Amino acid sequence: MPKFFIDAEEIKDTASIVGADAAHIAKVLRMKVGEPLTVCDCRGFDYTCEIVSVSPTAVSLNVLERTVSLSEPTVKVTLFQGLPKGDKMDLIVQKSVELGVSEIVPVITRRSVSRPDKKTLLRKIERWNKIAAEAAKQCGRGILPKVADAVDFYTAAEMAKDMDLPIMLYERSGGTMGDLLSGCIGIKTFGVMVGPEGGFDDIEVSFARERNIRTAGMGPRILRTETAPLSALSVIMYATGNL
Repeated sequence: MPKFFIDAEEIKDTASIVGADAAHIAKVLRMKVGEPLTVCDCRGFDYTCEIVSVSPTAVSLNVLERTVSLSEPTVKVTLFQGLPKGDKMDLIVQKSVELGVSEIVPVITRRSVSRPDKKTLLRKIERWNKIAAEAAKQCGRGILPKVADAVDFYTAAEMAKDMDLPIMLYERSGGTMGDLLSGCIGIKTFGVMVGPEGGFDDIEVSFARERNIRTAGMGPRILRTETAPLSALSVIMYATGNL
């Protein structure tokens, strides 16, 4: 059943979908009056609805039932992603949302090659949030994961350290994600720090460790910056019973 996101305050006994989503329902899906449709309030609840009227500008709905979204993980994972070159971030955002990430924070590290100016970065973040929204609709998420404003590495580390289990992916850690997650029962919030193409430098690793951020590798192979976060998210979701 198609799913669309609406602000919780706009969902009562009735609801409306407007703009591009309404046009998609009318022109692409060609849905008719009386057909079922699911809306989500971005807070983890799904609403089963029935179409009352449909046009390319607005779709009116009767709300029939409210249920907890079964597609949301039981844990919250924030991805602190070192800003990569080119369009790699597009893939990272899309697949991370599909895997269950709660938030993505772009990070400018000491080895980041990509250093767009403020105006360009704002445009990129706007595009990444659109990609996140489309991915959330496609895979049936119960929230709309956000791509936050970019921060420097040290700000990201201070944010990550307050989570139940903050992890820095580091190929010379001496341990693996499996080691860290072997006793993850009861952990509700994870922070995953991934470096850009050149990885993290020693100063950043020391800074993270001083703040009790654990370092872990992803096995004997060095993964690309766009592969590492997806692998880490998959391992976390599996270890916590969400995959």
